[in-house]
Amino acid sequence: MHLSHSIRENLISEVSFSASRGGGPGGQNVNKVSTKVELRFPVNDSETLTETQKQRLLSKLKNRITTSGELVLTSSAERTQWRNREKVMQKFFELIEKALTPPKKRIKTRPTKASKLKRLENKKKQGQKKQLRKPPEN
Repeated sequence: MHLSHSIRENLISEVSFSASRGGGPGGQNVNKVSTKVELRFPVNDSETLTETQKQRLLSKLKNRITTSGELVLTSSAERTQWRNREKVMQKFFELIEKALTPPKKRIKTRPTKASKLKRLENKKKQGQKKQLRKPPEN
């Protein structure tokens, strides 16, 4: 599922950003400039998503969602706050798209004749191997 531009805009309006001093590249700059960006998205309070979409997000991203129902993402990979903000938004949209994409339905297939024969041949070889391990009967 690909998110349209208007849906992206609506989601961004529901997101809150905060910046803090974080690790990552930047040398001494890291110690004094707030470049780490944290994105918070309240899944349950979203007006853009439908109830089924919210439920799908809550189930698929349960490891990333806090007990208060917020999806929290951070980025401190870049040297500037602006680039970290861009990176965390990109990560957010990728996660949402991936979670909202319905899984493909599995099509039942039958084993081919060749695969059946190969399996039976392997079983025969295993049986012979075990027969050879037994002591000879006298």
